[in-house]
Amino acid sequence: MNLSEKPPIAPVGPVLYSNSRLLDPASGRDERGGCLVEDGMIVALGPDVTVASAPSNTNVLDCDGHCLLPGLIDMCATIGEPGAAHRETLVSIGNAAAASGITTIICTPDTDPVVDDIALVQYIQQRAELLSAVRVQPMAAITKGLNGEHMSELGLLAEAGAVAFTDAARAVTDATVMRRALSYASAKGLLIVQHAEEPSLALEGCMNEGELSTRLGLKGIPAAAEVIMIERDIRLVELTGGRYHVAQISTAAAIDAVRRAKARSLPITAGAAPHHFALNETAVGEYRTFAKTSPPLRTEDDRLAVVEGISDGTIDVIVSAHMPQGVESKRLPFAQAAPGIAGLETMLPLALELTHNGHIPLLDLLRTMTARPAELLGLPGGRLVKDAPADLVLLDLDAPWQVDASRFRAKSKNTPYDGRPVQGRVLRTVVAGVTVFDAQAHAEAAE
Repeated sequence: MNLSEKPPIAPVGPVLYSNSRLLDPASGRDERGGCLVEDGMIVALGPDVTVASAPSNTNVLDCDGHCLLPGLIDMCATIGEPGAAHRETLVSIGNAAAASGITTIICTPDTDPVVDDIALVQYIQQRAELLSAVRVQPMAAITKGLNGEHMSELGLLAEAGAVAFTDAARAVTDATVMRRALSYASAKGLLIVQHAEEPSLALEGCMNEGELSTRLGLKGIPAAAEVIMIERDIRLVELTGGRYHVAQISTAAAIDAVRRAKARSLPITAGAAPHHFALNETAVGEYRTFAKTSPPLRTEDDRLAVVEGISDGTIDVIVSAHMPQGVESKRLPFAQAAPGIAGLETMLPLALELTHNGHIPLLDLLRTMTARPAELLGLPGGRLVKDAPADLVLLDLDAPWQVDASRFRAKSKNTPYDGRPVQGRVLRTVVAGVTVFDAQAHAEAAE
């Protein structure tokens, strides 16, 4: 049995992570010290938490000066279950997340059947608890069947455990339906997540509209399709007061629209995927389907605008936008190929490029993947503080390595980053005090 498939064993007694660089993006903590964990919770941390101060039955792990931070929260990932287990399973997605420092996955509702009723929310939660190495929390559909017509029972779904509401890769185009959803969300404190794309403008488009799409003979999706939908929804937020989140923002104009809305204190937030700040439309190259995404890869100016948006806080969260696809759906002509990137195992190292290249301080970057998504979704994790869940990542911030898709733990390997040199490697991932990934043990088992 592969090490990553073995059920994790809870430690007996407290565990001390000593000699670590403690990073808590929520409070700004960045100091040397120790972190004491017991019964799945952080019970003490700081420079005074040492081997000498720990109980006699404590298991000690010397972190060798590496970074200890809250487990990452991925606010947008697609799972294959139910309905598409050939693309990804709860086991494979959990193993991939654990190896990537992600301790909580927020999954989209575009499964088969769609997550638009209580039974499906509960099914995913129960299956994940049994099968996944990490926590999995579902988003539910805004509209029944993702058809954009009839609003789901948002309140009941929230009571069942849905943490937010989205129609996944489909925009809610009917303004009346979106207004009703935002009004209801406002009354209940729920979060509405929109795929911001005006579908009539994007119809049959398969990459960013511009000179490159014309040269390749591919129908393009104009940048205006994104900002038009966002600007409409901003007006609906003004009418309703509902909390609104752009799932993946990709254009300079849309980022400017969100920036202006935030300046007026509207409850609007946004996320960005690594491919929109690590790549631009030229990655499509000679019809490379692994670079086909939704929203599409944009211009270099748009890419730089995403970097700036993350740096100045206009973009609140970085998400993996994990969209697993099988070989058969990618080895097609570009226009017919399915969009999506297997993003779990590259989210953190690609994000760290922003810090290594001087665009954003480390704590500010980590906040986009820890404290901020926890705040938006009302989750207890995302912080390295006493009495918080012991969801932890031990990170070698400077370790160089090369992306190798063949070694992905995810079932699908559809990545445009194969062979890319990156910096920053997860050494250990802990969920509720239990180690679910140990890089050294995994390497030894693989030999």
